[in-house]
Amino acid sequence: MTGNIARLDAVLAAAKAENRAALIGYLPAGFPDVDTGVRAMTAMLEGGCDAIEVGLPHSDPVLDGPVIQTADDIALRGGLRIRDVIRTVGEVQSATDAPVLCMTYWNPVDRYGPERFAEDLAAAGGAGCILPDLPVEESGPWRQAADKHGLGTVFVVAPSSREQRLAVITAAGSGFVYAASLMGVTGTRESVGREAQDLVRRTRATEAVRDGLPVCVGLGVSTAEQAAEVAAFADGVIVGSAFVKRLLAAGDDHEAGLAAVRELAGELAEGVRRRA
Repeated sequence: MTGNIARLDAVLAAAKAENRAALIGYLPAGFPDVDTGVRAMTAMLEGGCDAIEVGLPHSDPVLDGPVIQTADDIALRGGLRIRDVIRTVGEVQSATDAPVLCMTYWNPVDRYGPERFAEDLAAAGGAGCILPDLPVEESGPWRQAADKHGLGTVFVVAPSSREQRLAVITAAGSGFVYAASLMGVTGTRESVGREAQDLVRRTRATEAVRDGLPVCVGLGVSTAEQAAEVAAFADGVIVGSAFVKRLLAAGDDHEAGLAAVRELAGELAEGVRRRA
């Protein structure tokens, strides 16, 4: 595909060529503040992440657990605006040349204007959007704008998704499919579980995935061992809450927080490069 999504496609293809999963890190924009957030995401990429998801903080998140909710609240109380999210995407991308996506609920995009959001995100160098609460049936205007500006549209599938639904979702998406490893919200867990492997197997049976659309797994991965477990059956491993926890633990010592997320990225990168 052409446009900024090509950068994401290339990174995922390169990981596959190296016989490993890609590592995708997530942080909300504006956490702990805009500039430190940019530095943290850059550190994650320097540490070993292949791509970054920049979260657009929301006051009523449906998918995010308490750790990310805490970070979102800090960002929103700090006065974060959509323009700050776009700036974060642009500064991380220009500093690293890595693919950077925006993960957002639909309401902020709808209020901002889908065409305007797609145009601004693309101009900043963004590779696409992950839209966990946008039904495929209502996604036409967004996908039209995303295609026009060379952006990917990543949809989320869950263990509860039936085969027919998986086929519809994967046919509409681009970039990759986000496979939620379990029913519930984001957060670190002791075990990723077998549900994720079964979901990836069923998602891979769809025509779009058979044609090459990668499947990346998120929710619950926090250690190198878990990353290795998921990397054994998925094209990508998505980690968010574990990075947020490192920054929260560092408190006001931002340099310690940056060192911590860089170190975690390195550990997880080693995990996706080995078999579980």
